[in-house]
Amino acid sequence: MEFSLSHHWHKIQANLFPRLEEELGQATEQHRKLITAIELAGVENCLHIYRSRVGRPQDSRLNIANAFIAKAIYNLPTTRAVIDRLNCDPILRRICGWETKHEIPSEATFSRAFAEFAFTELASRTQEAFIKKHHSERIVGHLARDATAIFAREKAIVQPKEAPIVEVKKKGRPKKGGIRPAPEPKRLEKQLEMTLEEMLEDLPKRCDVGCKKNSKGFKETWKGYKLHIDTADGDIPIAAVLTSASVHDSQVALPLAKITEQRITNLYDLMDAAYDSKIIRDYSASQGRVALIDFNKRSPKDERQFLPFESERYKARSGAERVNSNLKDNFGGAFVRVKGHLKVMCHLMFGLLALTIEQSLRLLT
Repeated sequence: MEFSLSHHWHKIQANLFPRLEEELGQATEQHRKLITAIELAGVENCLHIYRSRVGRPQDSRLNIANAFIAKAIYNLPTTRAVIDRLNCDPILRRICGWETKHEIPSEATFSRAFAEFAFTELASRTQEAFIKKHHSERIVGHLARDATAIFAREKAIVQPKEAPIVEVKKKGRPKKGGIRPAPEPKRLEKQLEMTLEEMLEDLPKRCDVGCKKNSKGFKETWKGYKLHIDTADGDIPIAAVLTSASVHDSQVALPLAKITEQRITNLYDLMDAAYDSKIIRDYSASQGRVALIDFNKRSPKDERQFLPFESERYKARSGAERVNSNLKDNFGGAFVRVKGHLKVMCHLMFGLLALTIEQSLRLLT
């Protein structure tokens, strides 16, 4: 990983930056970040190109994808803000691929292109390709798993709970020879018999209302989604899954773990008390990993606690919190202006892609 990435980084610094600055003028630090992200992301390798098209030629989807990467790096709230920035910043415009202002597509064209990117999962596939290319041979010590609230500007779909059908039963034990009916298995138990595709399909993805306790112990609610992220040492996002806000964190642990297993090899799984489940612990052990999960002490008699060396390793879980806040504060995670699961995921993944590249380069320094 280090040789491949450092080789690319050296080429960008030694060759690409001087040539571009000679042609475009003095670049700012943000320009350099964008140039690096576009060069290392390799969006063109994942971009779906339409070879046959009726009507006028299509605007360059590669240029528009570069503009959405710029939107994440510059932490711009809307597509309109991106277009305004392209109009007044000639260096940014040239980096994205347009020579003049008149070549910049309209806001409607940006919206149509973004819908295509969302449907084909362009940002997710690009981030996956980057991880596999530069991190697949790396042995990761700690992998932190956590979820963060994503606020959305759309109507929450809250389905009313159906009243359970109550059967009249006699009190006490069943009759001799009788069989007590087994309880309905929970989602986490069902996942043990599912494939990864079935797990992801089974997870709710609509916009609804979520509720959780904050660090002060008070309940907070929000309308939107929940983004579940696996973060490796160095604060590098490895995989992400977007679900409804009401989905419990533990229900995404197994599918997220299976996605991560296809990309990297890690030794420790670090999770907070929301993931305290024997099924999750046993799964990590079956894959040759050690699960360090905080204990959800539901009873005063529960005396479980980490050993001293486990407590020291568990401190690495703070990397997940840093990635969550970094995504929201600096890479557009707080500016979700699109609607629908696919588009919200696409918007967030452009930010995670830029964040992944930035943090990977920091490992070299």
